[in-house]
Amino acid sequence: MHVTKSWALSLAALSLTATHALSTSTPKKVVVTGAGGQTGQALFRKLLTYLDEFTPIGFVRTPESKQSLVNSGLSAGSIAVVDVTDGPAVKAFLTSSPVDAFCICTSGKPAPTGVMTEEGKPVFGYPNGSPEEVDWIGQRNQINACGAGTHVVVCSSMGGTDPSNMLNKLGRTEVDGKEVGGNILKWKRKAEKYLIDSGLPYTIVHPGGLLNEPGGERELVVGVDDSQEGTTSRLVPREDVAEVMLQALRNEGYRNRSFDLRAKDKGDGVVTTDFAGLLGTLEGKNTDYSLGEIM
Repeated sequence: MHVTKSWALSLAALSLTATHALSTSTPKKVVVTGAGGQTGQALFRKLLTYLDEFTPIGFVRTPESKQSLVNSGLSAGSIAVVDVTDGPAVKAFLTSSPVDAFCICTSGKPAPTGVMTEEGKPVFGYPNGSPEEVDWIGQRNQINACGAGTHVVVCSSMGGTDPSNMLNKLGRTEVDGKEVGGNILKWKRKAEKYLIDSGLPYTIVHPGGLLNEPGGERELVVGVDDSQEGTTSRLVPREDVAEVMLQALRNEGYRNRSFDLRAKDKGDGVVTTDFAGLLGTLEGKNTDYSLGEIM
């Protein structure tokens, strides 16, 4: 096909214009809560490597957590001390500094209390906030603070379809014949349903057991409702969870989706690189919140 010189020049000009538009577009302002934790920090650091696309702000709970991140080389200006269980504080920050996306990586963290059961097993508690305080009230505070149209991306957990999941038992005790505390997956599920019902665009990722191993080295498997289809593995590296959350900010196909995430064993399958097509195997399926229990 013959292409005239003027037509070729027009194509070149169009290409330059498109390139300029991409290079000068305003980066998305993104908050990552739980930025002092392992998964939240992994996502926060990833976003900081793409400053042409994102302006990330990391929320941490304490000044000590902020100082730890600063000592590791991160800019103090990109980190804010905001306790997500303090609703007015979260709202005040977002009112003064609106964002395009909000990534929730906060979660109650169980730890041994020092008490042992009669069987000799350690009793776990939540020294920095119970699941009800962090995974329900804290997440609700974060959701409520987001402005209309803010894309909320949540790192949750698999296991929500099974009320008897062992994670629900951590921190749970009996007082006057009534169970109190614990039930972290039920509180997470309550927060997820609250987000969906809020009308905000959302992406909810339910990772399997989290591995502290490098990401980008395994084939990722998505599913819904705790299905084990696709791999016998129930695990996934934190770095891969962070990557999927980042990709949710890039790809419109991740909006209004709730799904599980696992990874095949290293060396099994083909390393996932096509994140735009990752959710295609779900054929439109989302988490069924009629399954399991919600507090």
